[in-house]
Amino acid sequence: MIKKILMALVVALPLCAWAQSPKFGVVDAQAVLQDMPELKEVEAKIGEASKTYETEYAKINEELQKKYTEYQELEKDPTALQQIKERRLSEMQELTQKSEQFAQTAHQDLQRQQAQLMQPIQQKLMDAIKAVGTEQGYTMIFPEGMAAFTSTQVTDVTPAVRTKLGLPAASAAK
Repeated sequence: MIKKILMALVVALPLCAWAQSPKFGVVDAQAVLQDMPELKEVEAKIGEASKTYETEYAKINEELQKKYTEYQELEKDPTALQQIKERRLSEMQELTQKSEQFAQTAHQDLQRQQAQLMQPIQQKLMDAIKAVGTEQGYTMIFPEGMAAFTSTQVTDVTPAVRTKLGLPAASAAK
């Protein structure tokens, strides 16, 4: 008799656990991220770095424009030697390559800096989402807009994540 009761419990217990419906949520992570004060700091740092690169790029292009003007004047001068003209043309080509390489390097560096600065912010957001999921017993939390269909049983956990991060409610933030 005891064996039968134990067997019934062993069979019924997992079925009871399975009977609990999974809990799903969605979060508008992009909206939360946009309201995080750390993002504004990152944007300011990237803006400063970008301005520095733009200033240097402008100097290189100014020098290139000066060389081009000198070359045009040299081309008009009938007494100028061909070797000098070729050397000036070569200098302009080198400076053009330097300008293009600088622009590419600056772009790559700005992308690297942004990724490096964004990593802790994204991690903080993910930690808040995980904490809300754990505290409120969610099986899964999906990013807003990822699912082709969302039933009414799926809960928007964005307000809870905002609260966890200490951000104002969405209506107050806008």
